[in-house]
Amino acid sequence: MTRRTWIPVTAAAAVLVAVGIALVAVRPWGDRTTDAGAASDPTSTPTSTTAPDAARSPEQLRTDFLDRYVRDGRVVRTDQGGDTVSEGQAYGLLIAYANGDRKRFDAIWSWTERHLVTDDDLLAWRWTPDGGVADGQSASDADLDAARALVLAGSSWGESRYTTAGKTLASAILEHETATTDLGTILLPGPWADSEPYRYDASYASPAAFEVLATATGDDRWTALSRGSRAVTSAVLDESDLPSDWSQVHADGSVDPMPATGGDSRVLYGYDAMRMPVRYAEACSAPDRALAGSIAPTLRRQTQLAAQLDLGGTAVTGDTSALAYVARAAAEHASGATSAAATDLRRADRTAATTPTYYGDAWAALGATMLTSDVLGGCATAGGGAS
Repeated sequence: MTRRTWIPVTAAAAVLVAVGIALVAVRPWGDRTTDAGAASDPTSTPTSTTAPDAARSPEQLRTDFLDRYVRDGRVVRTDQGGDTVSEGQAYGLLIAYANGDRKRFDAIWSWTERHLVTDDDLLAWRWTPDGGVADGQSASDADLDAARALVLAGSSWGESRYTTAGKTLASAILEHETATTDLGTILLPGPWADSEPYRYDASYASPAAFEVLATATGDDRWTALSRGSRAVTSAVLDESDLPSDWSQVHADGSVDPMPATGGDSRVLYGYDAMRMPVRYAEACSAPDRALAGSIAPTLRRQTQLAAQLDLGGTAVTGDTSALAYVARAAAEHASGATSAAATDLRRADRTAATTPTYYGDAWAALGATMLTSDVLGGCATAGGGAS
């Protein structure tokens, strides 16, 4: 989510890896104070203290996100120093497509194409107004979401240029951002993570996106990636009640939960991992949805959710985030508790309204969309049971 700066692999890190300490090139997701000196906590900067009288519709949530954060095609992290990340551009594409907003979709993709597309046909991760591309490395969650949005838009709107761009990006993901383990093919967080043990973030994988791209491209590698991601995510959940923000995956398929580097040694279910149940709850495969539903009992242990929990479900911060409630709504929906899911989506809306942030608002909009419609190619509306 709120990715900051990359820590390059150094010779010292390589020595530590050799003696068994898994230090790899990663973005310090746990360091939340480094963006151009700005407070980059995605739960900060509340601008309103009044919750809406009634929950906003998914369409209104999407419109509010586009109105608040999109400026001339650039999705601006207004609460994190005013920069732009590829993830935000991808969210903007998905949200604009779901709203049928062709004008803003085109503006977002045009800006992305001009400023972020790399020589490898992936998306550079971070851009700043004063320096342009600040980090040319890619992030596979953004690449995957953008490719998905592009092929959906190309098909629905008869725009071959979107379809071509989406397929090109999809091919680059398979080429540069995957690895093979004994559990199958997995999605790497980026090309920088291509050495074993592989750095892994279960919330990057998107079964619905894999299926959309498999259909669009006819490439069986997407189906293999979907199977492998399910297997590794299942292995992550075998280790703890909740998925960790980060893990490492060995070539033999064994998985170790890991902290995000950057000064925080805790292993948490936080701003990254909370996306995992949303992505799996919208899947068209019952086994994928079951993975999302499996964490519902742990999340039910307390009514009010913090923005970060330990892997047993205990709050480790007083901060709140709309995503926490979206994530539990997804888990509840996948387990068949649709009334509880609807309640949590309303909680997410209230949290986003009282503490608007780029990240929370994006997932309030995306979560409501993914869990209540099939517009983005998922099947959550067909997969839920009675509460």
